[in-house]
Amino acid sequence: MKANIGIPQKNIDQCAKLLSVVLADEITLYTKSRKFHWNVSGNSFMELHQLFEKQYTALEKIIDEVAERINKLGKNTIGTMKEFSELTNLKESPGKYPAQKEMIAELLADHETVIQELRKNIETCEEEIKDAATTDFLTGVMEQHETFAWILRRYLS
Repeated sequence: MKANIGIPQKNIDQCAKLLSVVLADEITLYTKSRKFHWNVSGNSFMELHQLFEKQYTALEKIIDEVAERINKLGKNTIGTMKEFSELTNLKESPGKYPAQKEMIAELLADHETVIQELRKNIETCEEEIKDAATTDFLTGVMEQHETFAWILRRYLS
């Protein structure tokens, strides 16, 4: 059943596509954070192991909220690795297991990419799609990524 929420259907469709890319980025970043959690080693092992766990746990919540936002718009949510990998703005490095600083730098770069994409999406949702709820929702997601990035950046200072 289509949602009758005061947004034209073409705008809802555009918003759901935009949110699907956000979801793909979140899933990719979650997976990378999990991989680094499993494979971190060295002097700061436990601290980084726990940091990565804290971040992927928060990303898991964001993932669910993005998926639910798509459903609130009356659209189906993508859910396969193929769909996620086709839509994500982030790059993976299969078979590579970087050292601690490289892990942190890679996650930082990914969070910054997500933040930049979210800024564009917020502008699109506000100005083109005219969906205040998604604009507000994405602003909150961006703020969380800014916090993740700030914490990671501190490790590299």
